[in-house]
Amino acid sequence: MTQKITIIKGDGIGPEIMDATIKILDQMDLDFEYDFKDAGLEALEKHGDLLPQDTLDAIKANKICLKGPLTTPVGKGFSSINVALRRHFNLFANVRPVVTFEGTKSMYENIDILTIRENTEGAYLSEGQTINADRTIAESKIVVTREASENIVRYAFEIAKKAGRKKVTAVHKANIMKTTSGLFLEVAQEMAKEYPEIEFNTLIVDNTCMQLVMNPSQFDVIVTTNLFGDIISDLCAGLVGGLGMAPGANIGSDVAMFEAVHGSAPDIAGMKIANPTALILAAAMMIEHLGYVAEANRIRLAIRKTLLDKDRLTGDLGGSAYTADFTDAVISRL
Repeated sequence: MTQKITIIKGDGIGPEIMDATIKILDQMDLDFEYDFKDAGLEALEKHGDLLPQDTLDAIKANKICLKGPLTTPVGKGFSSINVALRRHFNLFANVRPVVTFEGTKSMYENIDILTIRENTEGAYLSEGQTINADRTIAESKIVVTREASENIVRYAFEIAKKAGRKKVTAVHKANIMKTTSGLFLEVAQEMAKEYPEIEFNTLIVDNTCMQLVMNPSQFDVIVTTNLFGDIISDLCAGLVGGLGMAPGANIGSDVAMFEAVHGSAPDIAGMKIANPTALILAAAMMIEHLGYVAEANRIRLAIRKTLLDKDRLTGDLGGSAYTADFTDAVISRL
């Protein structure tokens, strides 16, 4: 049965790395049909809306979306497109794996960390934001609910169980944020008792960041709230060579969206030198989600071999090749 996938090419380097990713997906001989839709600056220019209803309808119908980086214009009246998508489809789990690839600027060997971030509330809920008339005092409300905390903690334990991972670390700031972070910690401790076969520990977020830099191999699965997860997942990406190597997924009960987590890099847009690895790895996550586990691993192995052989690498990976050249190098190893 044909699987229809909503494709959002994105802004800046988005179209270039998406074309590379689709070229690789086409090599896998899977029964996919691509449904191209607009979002971001291109959508604003074409339709007068950063996130057109037609795009939302397509994602809802197809249930699977592969998305390039989007640019939210700076200034009043524009809210984050990514946050809007997560809330609209209740994509409660943000999943960010980082794995060491030989041949990159990775600071460590044998890193394999999965960060699971609550995606719909916390500091990013943005409710109750106010600033006084003379712009000297700004306020914003943080909301953490038991339901959302249970959803994300259970998801982390279940994905650890399914993947054969051994340890889950709940990251918090309950020593200071005693109500919001305290509730998350309380829920995590309660739910850990349901998974006695998985090692469980808790860490304060600032200590977590230090420990990640000093000894990242102690971490396996990290589960945390929205803001902390945003920061920690980028820190983890830095351990393995940067955001150019970091894919991400946003998972809900009905819809799943896969993406490169880096920005749109307008400074190099159109130069055809962007590294497409993050989006290719996101596509591998997507097809694994759809049940094509062996095919996803083939893509990852082809990338690993290309990096190890230093064959036609882009500038950020230490080479001087174009995006299309790197893509062909990966394809030659599939």
